[in-house]
Amino acid sequence: MIGDGLACVRGGRRVFQGLSFRVAGASALALRGPNGVGKSSLLRLLAGLVPVERGTLTLSGGKPDTPIAEQAHYLGHLDALKPGLSVEENLTFWAQFLSGGPVRPERIDAALDAVGLIDLASLPARFLSAGQRRRLALARLVAVTRPVWLLDEPTSALDTEGQDRLFSLIADHLKAGGIALAATHVDLPFTVETLNLAPAAMELRA
Repeated sequence: MIGDGLACVRGGRRVFQGLSFRVAGASALALRGPNGVGKSSLLRLLAGLVPVERGTLTLSGGKPDTPIAEQAHYLGHLDALKPGLSVEENLTFWAQFLSGGPVRPERIDAALDAVGLIDLASLPARFLSAGQRRRLALARLVAVTRPVWLLDEPTSALDTEGQDRLFSLIADHLKAGGIALAATHVDLPFTVETLNLAPAAMELRA
């Protein structure tokens, strides 16, 4: 994935401009910087939720006629779960929405097992803890295969076991040739490149 000269404006305020980066397949990029510098805005821009004011985005080896946003998983601050649906029903809904069609039950079970929620499959989501809700959101990454993962503070609310499961999922994704971009203050236990969005760092790159 290549971003060249990207600029983002939100609420009439220019969040960043002249931002360029390159992430190769089987690689991860950690977005760093203090609050408010644009880490979340960059991820939302890549996910197609915020317009690109200036600059270009390309995904080499992807589907040229398909927007990057449709080839990416975006995990934001909100877990986007329906409290009245069970754990399994929530994941099935999202998997079908993201894939555009039916998803095999075995795929759903495998995803729930990967995040440690298989024993809670029939439990309504309203009874989940914050960490369990985060795990259920992460299960979408496994249920539907997409080459790019856009993760905004993915370790939020996760305990040590939950973080270990997340790191394992990311590592497997990278081994399969995928790309991951993560806004996080946590040190990731594998090799990553770093993009510092702090104003001073941006000025040095200008």
